[in-house]
Amino acid sequence: MERTEKMPAQTRPPGVATVDPGTVLLPGHDVPLGRYTTVRRLLPQRQRRMVGAWCFVDHFGPADVSQRPGMEVPPHPHSGLQTVTWLLDGEVVHRDSLGNTRPIRPGQLNVMTSGHGISHSERSPEKRPPLMHGMQLWVALPDPARAGAADFAHYAELPRFVDGDLDVTVLVGELAGERSPAVVHTPLLGAQLELRSAAPATLPLRRDFEYGLLAMSGSAQVDGVSVEPGALLYLGTGRAELTLRGEPGSRLLLLGGTPFEEPLVMWWNFVGRSHEEVVAAREDWMAGRRFGTVVGDPAPPLPAPELPTTRLKARDRNGNLHG
Repeated sequence: MERTEKMPAQTRPPGVATVDPGTVLLPGHDVPLGRYTTVRRLLPQRQRRMVGAWCFVDHFGPADVSQRPGMEVPPHPHSGLQTVTWLLDGEVVHRDSLGNTRPIRPGQLNVMTSGHGISHSERSPEKRPPLMHGMQLWVALPDPARAGAADFAHYAELPRFVDGDLDVTVLVGELAGERSPAVVHTPLLGAQLELRSAAPATLPLRRDFEYGLLAMSGSAQVDGVSVEPGALLYLGTGRAELTLRGEPGSRLLLLGGTPFEEPLVMWWNFVGRSHEEVVAAREDWMAGRRFGTVVGDPAPPLPAPELPTTRLKARDRNGNLHG
């Protein structure tokens, strides 16, 4: 998914709620995506830039696209990251410079690994369901994967289990003994939790992971804090379990991973380690190098925005500047 902001989003919302030293409720903000879609950006934020290697989280919809085009994101580049796409409603067609054309529907997962460089487009098909609702996430790649070959994978089936009053789908990583087939490059977790009743539900966690929880629909309560669409609850590290309760039918997304310690430069659609690396990626895209051509999409590629007049600096997971 193409980022329309010239600089990485670092929200500075009023009244950020701090619950305890390891738990912070972070309100997101709305960002236009292409011509027809607005998303709620939950990461990165000034207070918390990452959860594990998850470095970018957009929640879009639910939106009525019966009388308008829906998602229309023309060809654009990526480097240094994986994109993870998960739909609750609707359909989106992915096309990329490797020659893949793949519609994604609810319950399916797309994972695109950019490596050193790839380009893709994302569009609602002409004949589409009336609602569009889903998540687009990025995962920062470590060395040597970030300099490796590009790849794309579609997973039509994912592990799913019922644990008490929770219906759990494991998107990436492992939870309660169930492992996703999706390939990732750092210890990571992404799971959809659907509440089956209003009774409290508990899941086992890894103490070495940090976690974040967001509501895609409905709401839930954790540690006395209400989590509703439009915010991300950062849960910190050191938890052996997660207990939550909420409205029956609520669908939540649990993100986790070992803290990603490498400082990153995030600008437009590139995740790098230095100013020079991002400049080179932009130059290659504008010159038609490295990222290839999206097969089957006749639209012209998106031009990269102008770089800022000041030097791009790396930030660590806590937002501290480096270099």
